[in-house]
Amino acid sequence: MSGDADAAVGTSLTAVAPDGVPVVTKGDDLAAVLTPALEGVVWPDGTRGLAEGDVVVVSSKIVSKAEGRLVAARDEAERERVIADETVRVVAQRPKPDGGMLRIVENRLGLVMAAAGVDTSDVPAGTALLLPEDPDASARRIRRGLHARTGVRPGVIVTDTAGRPWRRGVVDMAIGAAGVRVLSDMRGARDRYGRALQTTVIGVADEIAAAAELVKGKVSGRPVAVVRGMGHAVTEDDGEGAASLVRPPEEDMFRKGVDEP
Repeated sequence: MSGDADAAVGTSLTAVAPDGVPVVTKGDDLAAVLTPALEGVVWPDGTRGLAEGDVVVVSSKIVSKAEGRLVAARDEAERERVIADETVRVVAQRPKPDGGMLRIVENRLGLVMAAAGVDTSDVPAGTALLLPEDPDASARRIRRGLHARTGVRPGVIVTDTAGRPWRRGVVDMAIGAAGVRVLSDMRGARDRYGRALQTTVIGVADEIAAAAELVKGKVSGRPVAVVRGMGHAVTEDDGEGAASLVRPPEEDMFRKGVDEP
């Protein structure tokens, strides 16, 4: 989105996380599983279900479960091997009080996350859940399925939770996307004082993901939310996906801790 398109940005958002999403298991068609809950969403104006311009935000956990990404992790040593298999580069590590090692790593998707995004919460004992193999492809499948079942072509974002350097707390971010303009490039637009913006590129998909997490979540049992009011960021085509949000190494000023010529 160029700076000129900022005039199309709305002034309000509504996010709803429906109840009624069943437990997801390997082989489930996520679009089929989610459609009844999404069609039951009631909006403040009394309307129901999905509309064009909505963004469906889905936790990567249920995507991974549907795609059979559950692996054995019967003890700490096996869990460490799983993390190592998903690791491309170790960014930082620190011993844990229990004798294990906390590792912040770059995983196969290019994401920098604790434990490579390997998750042992809300899964059977002795197992661990990997992130989807291709979250953008997962988002495209969900979008196609929802369109076929509802007649609406929403944007779809697949999210996962991660920490941020120098900030306490975790936030949800987009790791997969379809039909959503994931970045808004404001460079060249002018502020109210007439100054041209030089570097402002907004991570739209990540901001939608974080907003949706305020109403969904693993504890509440609501793994999906719908965000209304971001129609200006929803596209007819699937777009380049969330993979384009990963900063390439040549642009990463923090890769080695100092920017050297």
